[in-house]
Amino acid sequence: MAKRQDTKKFFENLSGAGKSIGVLTSGGDAQGMNAAVRAVVRMGIYVGAKVYFVHEGYQGMVDGGDNIEEASWESVSSMLQVGGTVIGSARCKEFRSHEGRLKAAHHLVQRDITNLCVIGGDGSLTGANLFREEWSGLLEELVQQGLIDEKAAQNNSELHIVGMVGSIDNDFCGTDMTIGTDSALHRIIEVVDAIMTTAQSHQRTFVLEVMGRHCGYLALVSALACGADWVLIPEMPPEDGWEEQMCQKLSESRSRGSRLNIIIVAEGAIDRQGKAITVDNVKDNRADKKRLNIIIVAEGAIDSHNKPITTDHIKELVVSCLGFDTRVTILGHVQRGGTPSAFDRILASRMGVEAVLALLEASASTPACVVSLCGNQAVRLPLMECVQMTQDVQKAMDEKNFEEAVRLRGRSFENNLNTYKLLSYRKADSELPNEEDVLPYNSSFNVAVLNVGAPAAGMNAAVRSAVRVGITEGHKMFAVNDGFEGFYKGQIKEIKWGDVGGWTGQGGSILGTKRTLPAKHLDKIAEQIRIHNINALLVIGGFEAFLGVMELSAAREKYNEFCVPMVMVPATVSNNIPGSDLSIGADTALNAITDTCDRIKQSASGTKRRVFIIETMGGYCGYLASVGGLAAGADAVYIYEEPFDIRDLQSNVEHLTEKMKTGIQRGLVLRNENSNENFTTDFIYQLYSEEGKGVFDCRKNVLGHMQQGGAPSPFDRNFGTKIAAKAIQWISRKLKESYKEGKVFANTEDTACLLGMRRRAMVFQPVVQLKDQTDFVHRIPKEQWWLKLRPLMKILAKYKTSYDVSDSGQLEHVTRVRPKKVD
Repeated sequence: MAKRQDTKKFFENLSGAGKSIGVLTSGGDAQGMNAAVRAVVRMGIYVGAKVYFVHEGYQGMVDGGDNIEEASWESVSSMLQVGGTVIGSARCKEFRSHEGRLKAAHHLVQRDITNLCVIGGDGSLTGANLFREEWSGLLEELVQQGLIDEKAAQNNSELHIVGMVGSIDNDFCGTDMTIGTDSALHRIIEVVDAIMTTAQSHQRTFVLEVMGRHCGYLALVSALACGADWVLIPEMPPEDGWEEQMCQKLSESRSRGSRLNIIIVAEGAIDRQGKAITVDNVKDNRADKKRLNIIIVAEGAIDSHNKPITTDHIKELVVSCLGFDTRVTILGHVQRGGTPSAFDRILASRMGVEAVLALLEASASTPACVVSLCGNQAVRLPLMECVQMTQDVQKAMDEKNFEEAVRLRGRSFENNLNTYKLLSYRKADSELPNEEDVLPYNSSFNVAVLNVGAPAAGMNAAVRSAVRVGITEGHKMFAVNDGFEGFYKGQIKEIKWGDVGGWTGQGGSILGTKRTLPAKHLDKIAEQIRIHNINALLVIGGFEAFLGVMELSAAREKYNEFCVPMVMVPATVSNNIPGSDLSIGADTALNAITDTCDRIKQSASGTKRRVFIIETMGGYCGYLASVGGLAAGADAVYIYEEPFDIRDLQSNVEHLTEKMKTGIQRGLVLRNENSNENFTTDFIYQLYSEEGKGVFDCRKNVLGHMQQGGAPSPFDRNFGTKIAAKAIQWISRKLKESYKEGKVFANTEDTACLLGMRRRAMVFQPVVQLKDQTDFVHRIPKEQWWLKLRPLMKILAKYKTSYDVSDSGQLEHVTRVRPKKVD
């Protein structure tokens, strides 16, 4: 144990005393920028540094004066939930000139600012790097001109730069998600969901244009999240003849009686050859039983001739070829506006703290870096490597090397595109795999899908994805209603492609879900597997689903029927499944908590000082309370995993009392429902009310099942879609491996797995091997990654604490060349 302690690194060893940090937002605004600014300011002050706002981006740095203002702890209060950037952003031509950068350097030296945190896109970060490279030369010029003396030049001889990418387009290579992207997806999906409800009444086609002039991420992921029928993005222009294919697909959709189709197009899309889009040779198929088509266009989409594809082109195409009543909706700057999502607040807060740590550790030899997200890990990458790769994407697109452009966009983009391709087009029955010519193991398989445990938003997206990928892979898909209870009762029926249309945006579980475990009904479940000839199982659910797969796996010795590939996909708002950092449904619940906390805090606006005690769900798992507290700006969070006593409660009350003596008049305390059997929500409310008398009053709120309800967030729709597709592909491989002598027989550990996200990768883990990692009494994993975020939350709430930064400080390099995947 001592040895492990020696390898840990704590940030208390890093001091900001005597240092000054400037923080600016530049370029287009993005939701979450304020959360990043808040984190930089508070972390900077926490370590003893001075922190300065640079208002209006580089323009404020060039103009100086009141544009560069020292920040205080209170000056960033109540900005976490505000969209845009409260310190302003501007595009500055003057900074592009040498004279402009000379002025900026002078204004920074006047305040001894030698550390800059720049929040913006690739242009802003490239400008920052150039500024750093010129810094010593700029100081020499200032000395020669008599604007500063030699001592000032010597004291400010090094300029350190750390970047955070704030861009709704997610167009910066080296990071899975940029600040603002998730919030922009929320705005897009809100609009699509709203359009669907009104358009159900009319036989209409809808064409939606989304932002992303040079990057199709928003179009691609929103297409995945709403089940779009067609998407056009800059990185993958459609092949010749796409017009006919698209119209044929819309026509077939309507002829099958489906009520909903969606097509998404990127702003400025062009074709591969540079020719204008025409509709002359597109067949006029007019079957129109389908009542709605929605086409979403990404800002920047191109066709195979390198010609722009606009929403008007699409409208003309559909009207001319199919005669459908067509409407165009251009989302525009709606996508930039609104409140930041929980994901963006957490991402920006983590990145802001990481940026300050990077500045404290920087030396003359350290290259300018950008802090970014890879999987679930915060990483540091050389800024110019990322910028170069981002520019290489555009170069590849200009050279019509679109496959290379997609590869350079990175793992996240590529995975999204591959999943969309899997789900985007239902092949005709004659094209589907059959046992004679496609499946090498001469058998088509029956795969059953069921939901187990409590409902979680995103379950339906996962089921839809599983069904459609399964059908594409040649399987016959079966839906089991009401979990294992429905399984043993025989509530099993075949589910087809059209049956899951429109499921992505539906909350809860359409299949039905129960907490019943299979152990007491093994005979009946085995009988149903025989009756329906089930060859594989996909179980989507929470802790009961995990236990259920373990029980079925353990029963293989007695029942051959359970010797089939089975995989569990975690879906629970509690996020308490061992083997996975994230579960489907947790993001939607976090957004519900964050939105409610925002409203509750606002309810006290203009009244006397008030503290809110809020109870969250999660069983014994403190994920929702802790991460929700980080996203909502909580002052204290009580959870089971971190025991607390009356002295801790008293300390928190005193801390809030001190806080209320400043200009801040609201406090927020979150409590996980099972954090302590004696210190209940009522007890904590009464304690705070009594101890806070004369200083603040209290209110309490139990959020309850509102955390489980509502439409799934874009993240949960996308995560559910991708993880279920991956699970079905795993099932296909295992079926192929285990098919011998005319039947499936799979009884090894690696044929009963849980598919989860671990740090940076999706991993299949045998459920048997997860036993030792599980606290079965409290239904939580023994080790939970998010506990490392709790000190961060405490720091931002001004508590003295210890913060393990062992995972930080490693400057990595952008991965450019990856071996091709062998399928």
